[in-house]
Amino acid sequence: MKKISIIFVCVFLIVILFVYQQNMKTKAEVKEGDFVYRLVTEKEEYSEGEAIKIYAELEYIGDQEEIEISHGGSPFSFPMVETTRNYDIDSFNFLVLKRTKLIKGESLRLEFLGSGGYGSQDENEYTEFMKRVANNEFPKGRYVVNGAADFNVIESGDSIEKKNYEIKAQIEFRVKNSK
Repeated sequence: MKKISIIFVCVFLIVILFVYQQNMKTKAEVKEGDFVYRLVTEKEEYSEGEAIKIYAELEYIGDQEEIEISHGGSPFSFPMVETTRNYDIDSFNFLVLKRTKLIKGESLRLEFLGSGGYGSQDENEYTEFMKRVANNEFPKGRYVVNGAADFNVIESGDSIEKKNYEIKAQIEFRVKNSK
């Protein structure tokens, strides 16, 4: 009887682990006010050396036909954490002020092209890791993307209330050894 209980517990744990690994969140959609922010990675699992496909979208769904927003170099950021090594991968945004027109029902889309940084005092392993990520060549590991859309609505004299937005979402993916 004890042997059957142990087998049952082992099978149960294997099933739970399998379900957990299969249910990575690869798409997130957040609605805030008159905007929908989407953060997407095309796959749960990539092979080492394969380009990682991540993108963000911002869609205006309000009453007007179009509005104008202001933001840094991009309204989107893609900071990440590699959870195997516990490395933070920063997302940099230029300190310029840009304006972008959003048309109702049309998504503004930007793809992730690489990010991260390192300093002369960092260890070689960390430096090499960051160089690979900056080139969109992710090493084996599990990654959590803490994406955000950060922008301001520019008043047009109509009924849009000026507001600062920082809409956040989270997705994840794995990178496995190439075969």
